Amino acid sequence: MFKDRVDAALKLCQKLTFFKNGNFVVVGLTRGGVVTAKEVSKFLNLPLRAMIVKKIGAPGSPELAIGAIAYSGHVFWNKDLCVRLGINSSLKNIFWKDKQKEINLLKKEMGIRLGGNEFRGKNVLLVDDGIATGMSVLAALESLRKQKVKKVILAVPVIAIDTLNYIKKYFDGVIYLKKQKDFYAVSEYYKDFPQVETNEVSRLLTK
Repeated sequence: MFKDRVDAALKLCQKLTFFKNGNFVVVGLTRGGVVTAKEVSKFLNLPLRAMIVKKIGAPGSPELAIGAIAYSGHVFWNKDLCVRLGINSSLKNIFWKDKQKEINLLKKEMGIRLGGNEFRGKNVLLVDDGIATGMSVLAALESLRKQKVKKVILAVPVIAIDTLNYIKKYFDGVIYLKKQKDFYAVSEYYKDFPQVETNEVSRLLTK
């Protein structure tokens, strides 16, 4: 178990020394992933950016992720789960519009402008504080690939084994500290795992 996101990030950094002063940009997923990414970027002496990603929960079970949407509007759907739950294209479109509104509000609150081809031609070290289903990082990856990045390496303190086996083929590399079989929530692996507020993300990005 990690003390908090900073503790997890510092431990993760020991497996990322290869990237120090390299030709990479560190991208943290909002909101908690930005805390982890900040420590990684400081240790590696690399620029820090944030990517807004929102999970899309199943109707009646918001904790069950059926997909995720990135700030650019790119979505990754869990197709098998959508079929099983009867999520058709009309429902997907409704979910997409709702989450896009939330993302636009977050962008305004954080005072950051994201869009266009911000990451075109770059090597990206994509960082989050932990991965349960993988929907968020896959939506982020979809957005990055559309922007024609060179490489995307995923770095996380903890990840579910089933998710690792499912998503690793999509990335140019996956670096982690712990892979867990019985994985219910990322917060299980932290002693202190507070919700990260929007103003904290803004502070980390401008500090």
